[in-house]
Amino acid sequence: MDDASAAMVVDARGVVTGWSEGARLLTGHPAEEAVGRDVRALLAEDAPSGATPLPSGPVTLRHRDGHPVPARLTVRPLLDARGAPTGHLITAEPPDAARTPLAAWAFQQASLAISVVGPDLRYLLVNDTACRLLGESQENLVGRSCLDTMEDDEYTRGLDRHLRRVTGTGEPLQYEVYAQAPSQPRPRTWNMEMWPVAGPSGEPLGAALAAFDTTEQHRARQRLALLNEAATAIGTTLDVVRTAEELVALMVPAVADFAAVDLHDWVLGADEPPARPDTGVVLRRVAHGSAAEGSPEAVVRLGQTDVYPPFSPPARALRECRAVLARAGEPDFDRWMTVRGVPACVADVHSLLAVPLRARGVVLGVAVAVHPVHPEGYADDDAALAEELASRAAVCVDNARRFARERATALALQHSLLPKGLPGQAAVEVAHRYLPTSSAAGIGGDWFDVIPLAGSRVALVVGDVVGHGIPSTATMGRLCTAVRTLADVDLPPDELLTHLDDLVIHLAADDREDVGELGSTCLYAVYDPVSRRLTVAAAGHPAPALLLPDGTCRLIHVNAGPPLGVGGLPFEATELQLPEGAVVALYTDGLIEGRDRDIDRATEALCRALEVPADSLESLCDGVLKDVLPEEPGDDVALLLARTRALGADQVATRDVLPDPEEVAAAREWAGERLAAWGLEEIAFITELVVSELVTNAIRYGVPPVQLRLIRDRTLICEVADASSTSPHLRRAHAYDEGGRGLLLVAQLTQRWGSRQTDRGKTIWAEQPLPQR
Repeated sequence: MDDASAAMVVDARGVVTGWSEGARLLTGHPAEEAVGRDVRALLAEDAPSGATPLPSGPVTLRHRDGHPVPARLTVRPLLDARGAPTGHLITAEPPDAARTPLAAWAFQQASLAISVVGPDLRYLLVNDTACRLLGESQENLVGRSCLDTMEDDEYTRGLDRHLRRVTGTGEPLQYEVYAQAPSQPRPRTWNMEMWPVAGPSGEPLGAALAAFDTTEQHRARQRLALLNEAATAIGTTLDVVRTAEELVALMVPAVADFAAVDLHDWVLGADEPPARPDTGVVLRRVAHGSAAEGSPEAVVRLGQTDVYPPFSPPARALRECRAVLARAGEPDFDRWMTVRGVPACVADVHSLLAVPLRARGVVLGVAVAVHPVHPEGYADDDAALAEELASRAAVCVDNARRFARERATALALQHSLLPKGLPGQAAVEVAHRYLPTSSAAGIGGDWFDVIPLAGSRVALVVGDVVGHGIPSTATMGRLCTAVRTLADVDLPPDELLTHLDDLVIHLAADDREDVGELGSTCLYAVYDPVSRRLTVAAAGHPAPALLLPDGTCRLIHVNAGPPLGVGGLPFEATELQLPEGAVVALYTDGLIEGRDRDIDRATEALCRALEVPADSLESLCDGVLKDVLPEEPGDDVALLLARTRALGADQVATRDVLPDPEEVAAAREWAGERLAAWGLEEIAFITELVVSELVTNAIRYGVPPVQLRLIRDRTLICEVADASSTSPHLRRAHAYDEGGRGLLLVAQLTQRWGSRQTDRGKTIWAEQPLPQR
C-alpha cells in the first residue's frame, strides 16, 4: 500500500485489515491500533447503514487526540478471483481535494501574470502568462530568483523592495508601475498586486505576485486628465501667439516629442480670411517646442514662413479638415521631406500627426506633432485626442483674433476721435497721455479735449463712457462732438453738462438702450487768462488736482454731481482764482481706481507725483503715470495737464461806454490809440470799423452798462458787453434798408465772430489776425 496515501482495507465485515502511513498522518492512529478495529469506530458521528461499511463522500473522522478531521472518502470494492466481494478499499482526501486540479488549471491559464516566490524571492510557481512576459519556460524559471530574470533598473529595484516588504510585514500591497517586460518591445502600464502566502498553521511560505496590464485604462485616464488640463491651460490670455505656445506646452511631451503650431498671416493681424489657395499653403511658425534638444526646431524658426505643398500632411489636414497621420517610408511623406531640403530627417522622424486648427467653420492653421524615434506610430486614438486639443485651442485662438481685431478697430476709431494736435491758444500750456487698457475687457471710452473759446479763454474736458469696446468708443465720439458743439455756443460749465445730460437720455431713448449702458462721467473746466479764473463743473467725475507754483498740490473741491444720463439733478460750478504757472491735472478714474486699490491712497500718490519737480509738462506726465499706475492697469487712462498763463495789463485794454451815440466816435478814436501803442497800426482801420459797428449795436439795441475791451493775444479780439441777454443774429438787409448791415460787415472783415451769455448779460466779440512781422 502507498504509504503517502490515506488508505485502508476492510474486510466484508467492516474490520480494518490494512492501514497506510497516510492514514496514520491523517487520523493519528498507528497501524497496530487501527488494524482489527471496526472501521465505523473511526468516525466522529454515526454513519448510515448500507451495503458498504462507510459511504463515499464527505465524512468526519475522529483524530486520535479527539478533534474532528473532515475528509472525503472514496469506497471501492475488492473482488476475489471468482469476482466475489471480499472487502473494500477506502481512500481519504481533504474535502477540497476534488477541486485541486481545477484551481491549478485556472492558475496556469489565467490572463493575469501570476507567480509565487519563497522567502528568498525564488520562483515556486509561475503561470503561462508570466512565462510569456518573462520570455522563459516554467522549467527555467522555477528555482531562480525573480530579480535575475529582469534587467537591473528602477522597476526591478522597486519590485525587490516591495516583495521584501510584503514578506517581512505580512501585509498586502498594490501599486501601479510603468515598465517594460523582457519579451515586449515597449514599456506598458501594470497594476501590481502582492500578498503574503502562509501555511495551514500560519507560518510564512512566501509571497504571490499578480500583474495586470492596464495600459489602455492608463492612457484613457491620461487623455481625460490632459483634456481637463487643456480647459484651464489653453486660452489664459487673449493673445494668439501665447495661446499657440500653451497648446505646444500641453502637447510636449504628453502627445509628442516635438510639436509646432503654424498659422495663416491674417490670423495674426486684423484682416479677414482670404480665399483658400489652390496650390501650396504658406503658414507662419508661431510656436514650437521639443522634449529634448533636437533638429526639428531648426527646420523652421519662430516667426518664419514655410510653404506646405498640397501632398504634405499639414496641407492635407488643412484641405480635408481632419487629422492626418503619416510615417517615414510613405511616398508622400518622404517626398515632402525631400522638398523641404532635409532628407536626413526622414530617418529621424518616425511618425507625424497634423491636425487643423478650425473654429467657427474657419481654418486658422495647423498643429504638428512628431515622434522622432518610436517603435509604434500614431494611432487613431492619438488623432482623436489631438483633434480635441486642437479644437479647444482653435476656439481660443479665434477668440484672441477677434478680440485683437475689435481692439484694433476700437483703438483706431478712438484715436480718430481724440485730438491729434491740440489747437493753438495762449491761455494754457498742455500735455496729455492716453493709455488704452490691455485687459480682456477691451478698449474703454475715455476721452479728453482742449477747446479754444472766445476772449482767449480755453475749455478743458475729460470724460469716461461706461463699458468697453466699439459701442463705448462710438458713444464717446458722440459725446465728444456734442461737447465741442455746446462749447462753441459758449455755455457755462454747469449749463453745458445739463444739456449733455439731456443728450445722453435722448440717445438712450432713440437707441432703445438702458441709460446706464450709454452713461458717462465728464468734467468740464473753463480758464480765463485775463481774470485768471477757473470755472469747473463735474458729472460724476473725479475732482481735478491743482499744483501751485510753490510746489504744493491739492484736490480742487468740486461737487461731483450725478453721472450723465441720470437726469433731474442739477450740476454746480466751482470758481477759483489761479496764480500764473499753476498746473491743473484732469484725469479719468482708471488712473486712481482698481480692483485692489484704495482710492484715497491712489489720490495721495497722484498729488505726491505732481509735486515731484520736472523740467517740462511732458516729463511730469510720464512721472505721474509711472508713480501712480500699477503694472497692469485694468482700465483706460486719460491724463491732461494744463499750466496756466495770464495776459498782462499791457495786453488788455478796457473802456466803459456811455449809452450815447456820440460815444461811438470816442470809442473808435480810443481803439486807434490803443492799436498805435501796441504797434498794430496796420489793422487800425478794420478794427475801428468793427468797434464802431459793435458799439453802435450795443447802444442802440442793448442795455447799459456797455463796456468795450481789446485783447492782444495770438489774435486781436474786440469785445463789447452790455446787460441785455438778447443774442444778435445776421440778417440780409434789402436795398433801401437803412440798417441791418453791421454784423454782416463785421463777419466779412474779421476772422470769426460770435456772442456769449454772461452773468450780467451778453458779450459780442470778433477776432482778426495780427499782421505778419
